[in-house]
Amino acid sequence: MIKTDQDNDMCSGPLFGKMILFALPIMVMNILQLLFNAADLVVVGRFAGKEALAAVGATGTLINLIVNLFMGLSVGTSVIVAQSYGAKNSEETNKSVHTSIIVSFIAGIIVMALGLTLCKPLLIMIGTPGDIIDLSVVYMRIYFLGIPASMIYNFGAAILRAVGDSRRPMYYLFISGVINVFLNLYFVLVLHMTVDGVAWATTITQYLSMFLTLECLIRNKEESIRLYMGNLRIDRRKLLRIMQIGLPAGLQSLLFSISNVLIQSAINSFGSSLVAANSAASNIEGFVATPLTAYYNAAITFTGQNMGAKKYDRIDKIAKICTFLVFATCVIAGGLTILLSKPLLSIFTTDPEVIRLGMTRINIMMITYFTCGIMNVFPGLTRGMGYSMLPMLCTLVGACLMRIVWLATIFSWFPTIYMLYTCYPVTWALASIGQVCSFFYARKKVRQMALSL
Repeated sequence: MIKTDQDNDMCSGPLFGKMILFALPIMVMNILQLLFNAADLVVVGRFAGKEALAAVGATGTLINLIVNLFMGLSVGTSVIVAQSYGAKNSEETNKSVHTSIIVSFIAGIIVMALGLTLCKPLLIMIGTPGDIIDLSVVYMRIYFLGIPASMIYNFGAAILRAVGDSRRPMYYLFISGVINVFLNLYFVLVLHMTVDGVAWATTITQYLSMFLTLECLIRNKEESIRLYMGNLRIDRRKLLRIMQIGLPAGLQSLLFSISNVLIQSAINSFGSSLVAANSAASNIEGFVATPLTAYYNAAITFTGQNMGAKKYDRIDKIAKICTFLVFATCVIAGGLTILLSKPLLSIFTTDPEVIRLGMTRINIMMITYFTCGIMNVFPGLTRGMGYSMLPMLCTLVGACLMRIVWLATIFSWFPTIYMLYTCYPVTWALASIGQVCSFFYARKKVRQMALSL
C-alpha cells in the first residue's frame, strides 16, 4: 500500500489551494525554462546579430515537430502513474515507472536520429531565408544531441508530478538553467562562438537535468516510484496503456506543430526581420502560456488520481477551478504583456523594425489568449479521465485543418502580416469549443460507468 502525504492528497479536502500549490512549482519551472531559452536568444541577438537571433528562432517549430509526437507519451505516463497512485496500488505504480523510463530512452534515441537526419531538408522545405539557414542547421544538429537526456528528464518529471511532487523538477531545472546561462555567456563572449555556443550550452545542461532526475528516482523514499536500474523492463500492459493515452496526445502535438510549421513557412516569406520579431514575441508570449501549462498538468494529475480513487464528483470541481484560473491569468498577464510589449522586445534586440513587428504579433495574440488557455487546459481533464482520442481530434479539426484552410484561402487572398497572425485566435476559438464538448462527453461516459458498477 502507498502511504499518502496528507498535504499532497488530491482525493480529499479542498481542491483550490492544493491545485494552486501543485501548479506553482510547475509555473516557476516553465518560467525558468523560458528565461533560459530567452537567454539563448538575448545572447545571440545582442552579441551575434539579428541573423543569429533569426537562425535560432527559425528552428523552434521544426524542433517541436520532430519532438512532440514522442514527448506526448509522457502524458500517458502522467495518467497511468496518477491513476494507480490514486488507487493506492504500489506495485502497479512501480511497473509504470520502470516502463516509462525505458520508453523515454528509446524515444529519445529515435528523436535524436530523426532530428540529425531531417533538420536541413525540413529547413529548406519551409523556405528558411538563405542568410540564416546554415546557422539554423548547426544549431539544430547540436541541439538534437541532447534530446535523449531531455526525453528522460521530461518522463521523470511526469512521474514525480503524477504523485504530487512538482517541486523537485523545478529545482533541477533551475540548477541546470543557471549553468546554461553562464555557459551561453562563456561560449559566445569568451570563445566567440555564435549559435553553436548556445546550442552546446543547452545540450550540456539537458544531460545535467537528466542525471539529477534519475538520481531523485533512484534514491526516492517513496517505494512506489523508486527506480531500480536492475528492474528496468517493459511491462506490456503498461506500455499499451501509455501508448493508448500518450500517442493521441503526441499526435495532437505533432499535428499542432505541423500547422505551426506551415505558419512559420509563411513568416519566413516576409524575410529575416519578421522571423526575428516572431521569435522574440513568441518567447515573451510564452510567459503567459506557462501558467496554462501548469493548469494542464494539474488537471491531468488531479483528475487522474480522483479517477483512480473513484471520486468522480470532484472532477467537476477541478474543471470549474481550471476555467476560473485560465480566465484570470489571461486577463491579468495578457494585459500586462500588451502594456509592456515594447520594453520587453527591446531586451532581445535594438532593431526598431523587429520591435515594431513583434508588437504587432503580441497585440493580436494577447487579446484573445483565453481561447488558447481553454484549448490547452481542458484536454488535461479529458485525458485524466482516460479519454485521449477526443482532444486529438478536436485539435486536428479545430486548429490544424482550419489553419491550413486559413492559409490557403484568407491569407492567400490577403497576404498581410495581420491576416497571418489572425489565424491563431480564430483556430484557438474553434478548437476550444471542441475541447469543452469533449470534456462533457467524457464526463457523461464516466458517470454512466459509475452508475453501472
